[in-house]
Amino acid sequence: MDNRAEVREFLTSRRARISPQRAGLPAGPRRRVPGLRRSEVAALADMSVEYYAKLERGTLAGVSPAVLEAVARALLLDDAERAHLFHLARAADGSDLLARPRRRAGRTWTPHRSLQWTLDAITAGPAFVRNGRMDILAANPLARAFYSDLYATGGNQANLARFQFLDPAARHFYPDWEAFADMAVAILRTEAGRDPHDKDLHDLVGELSTRSDAFRTRWGAHDVRLHGTGTKRFHHPLVGALTLAYEGLDMAAEPGLTLTVYTAEPGSPSEEGLRLLASWTSPEDPAARPARTPPVG
Repeated sequence: MDNRAEVREFLTSRRARISPQRAGLPAGPRRRVPGLRRSEVAALADMSVEYYAKLERGTLAGVSPAVLEAVARALLLDDAERAHLFHLARAADGSDLLARPRRRAGRTWTPHRSLQWTLDAITAGPAFVRNGRMDILAANPLARAFYSDLYATGGNQANLARFQFLDPAARHFYPDWEAFADMAVAILRTEAGRDPHDKDLHDLVGELSTRSDAFRTRWGAHDVRLHGTGTKRFHHPLVGALTLAYEGLDMAAEPGLTLTVYTAEPGSPSEEGLRLLASWTSPEDPAARPARTPPVG
């Protein structure tokens, strides 16, 4: 994931998706590209075509925030895309690496016992900590029961992206599989911009690109997103359909890690489903799959 190539492909893909009409420009005859021309982006950003072309070739080192803001406005970037552009620029000149606090790799990081206490204190919904590569690093018992299929296959390595694209059980667990797939790749692409020198991320992307056509196609789209709050649908193998709200909270004490908590609407069938799942979770072995057979219907 060379930074210059990442910058080039990201800016090119954003330019290609914007029609002249959407940018407030006349379409004109004989257009050879589906989106804006470089000259049109340059005009919208109030810079020379030569300078914008240099940026789009991947040269972001030393570019000022004002220039980045101008490019973001011209390309109609959303909040996630704007943040991604700034991450790419910081990575290009090394400032992002210097400013970011160092932390241990996800494979060796272990939660402080007070964090595990906090997770275990959340009993009404699944709660877990993940990194930008989508490795689950710590979880409460209900999260382990909730993601029972993920933990059941050692090859997933407790990684949500591997589960999403390489485990057939994910197609059943996620009724909206296509939307979840888009989301997973956008999270990984965002992390690639934030930390382009993460070898574990390089390896994960290489593995998924080799083994999954669905991942490879989405990775080439260069979509990014901020993953903070929303509602998702699941189909758990034991308790059936669940519609859960989620909140993702950045951990100030561990930069790059996110605490995610799922909750159900009070009084809803999904809340009852979580209660049933919690009742089948063994305190002695929270990773164990519940042995009880769920009722039919």
